[in-house]
Amino acid sequence: MPLAPTTATEHGSGAFIDRHRHDQHQLVYVSRGVIAVQTEVGGWVAAADRAVWIPAGCWHEHRFHGASVFHTIGFPPADPPLPAGAPTVVAVGALLRELLVAGTDPALPRDEELRLRAVIRDRLRRAPQEPVALPTARDGRLATACRLAADRLDQPQTLSSLARLAGASERTLARLFRAEFGLTYPQWRTNVRVYQAMILLAGGLPVTAVAHRCGFGTPSAFVDTFRRATGLTPGVYQARERTGATPGG
Repeated sequence: MPLAPTTATEHGSGAFIDRHRHDQHQLVYVSRGVIAVQTEVGGWVAAADRAVWIPAGCWHEHRFHGASVFHTIGFPPADPPLPAGAPTVVAVGALLRELLVAGTDPALPRDEELRLRAVIRDRLRRAPQEPVALPTARDGRLATACRLAADRLDQPQTLSSLARLAGASERTLARLFRAEFGLTYPQWRTNVRVYQAMILLAGGLPVTAVAHRCGFGTPSAFVDTFRRATGLTPGVYQARERTGATPGG
């Protein structure tokens, strides 16, 4: 397996990095744009206020939404600053953001890189984990239900209707959502809608159109749900993506 690089690169909207893995742990971050990270255990989406932690040996692939500046930092497998068991998303405040941007500059002298890396480690250990994640279903019936619901976000899908299409009883499907994801079906669907909304907003789609595509009855309901999930209104989130700014923290 290759080493996880420490660098910064630019990617256009829709760019894709194929499935791969590293023999080091890796932190991936976009200071501009949105990144969707898919692994064998699930999918994560992050913008400038979040970074994705990928343990060594974990297969993963990336897709970029909006013009993106992509930062990656590799960490030795024996000394991770975050738990090595599974991918996760961590909050990125203003200080950590500047550290990640400065620490991935390809022209950075080695001694300065090491000093910045030490501070990055300290900040990561203190950073709260804030997942906007879509876990991958193991049961085939649950996987079918998730795919059908995600493909039709603009159409209300009851658990009973999904169960019929997936070849399961409503009770069984509800149990599978709780057993595999630790969520009820409505909670899971909210995560899917927020996940997709982040991508659509980064692509420049108007807030009202995003609300409709993601199945919200009114724009105000969308604003409320998005704010509770991300800490920002959709309008502020979209404006920040256009400017590359990030909230203080």
